[in-house]
Amino acid sequence: MPSHTPSRRTGPGDTKRRIQAVARELFVQQGVRDTSLRQISERLGITKPALYYHFASREDLVKSIIQPLVDDMERFVAEREAGDPRRLLTDYFDLIWRHRDVLVMIVRELSALAHLDLGERMFAWRRRLIVLLLGPDVTQAQHIRATVALGGMSDCAVEYAHLPLDEVKPVAVEAAADALGLP
Repeated sequence: MPSHTPSRRTGPGDTKRRIQAVARELFVQQGVRDTSLRQISERLGITKPALYYHFASREDLVKSIIQPLVDDMERFVAEREAGDPRRLLTDYFDLIWRHRDVLVMIVRELSALAHLDLGERMFAWRRRLIVLLLGPDVTQAQHIRATVALGGMSDCAVEYAHLPLDEVKPVAVEAAADALGLP
């Protein structure tokens, strides 16, 4: 009797993840505004109605790609307590590095993503991180240094996303610590 290997069927979750992966790649390469749902569906070899089955609109698809970053950042700032600033910087860099492709997408398309209210959320996260790093009573100069430190690390995750983590992280974290005047 010939051996028969059953074909592997993909479930709705697999298709949804494939759509998100292809969309993320195209959004990073071309920008959100310059990527059509038709391009995404053609790249996947599915129909546009099949894509609409999983995502009601391009905005829903974009939001589904960005939401894990939002959730991780919300959890990160909520669960942290003041402590070792270098550890916080290191953990923060790990977080933004995991989501670097989404950060690239956001930076490329800030105006196209305004409906997600990311700008205000990002500033709120930064304010919370500054309190965790330096305490609640920071001088204006300390606040500026912390903004440079955190913003610089985010910029490194975007600018050097194509490099290996071990080449970027130590330099970025050390530069952030220097900007903060940490020993």
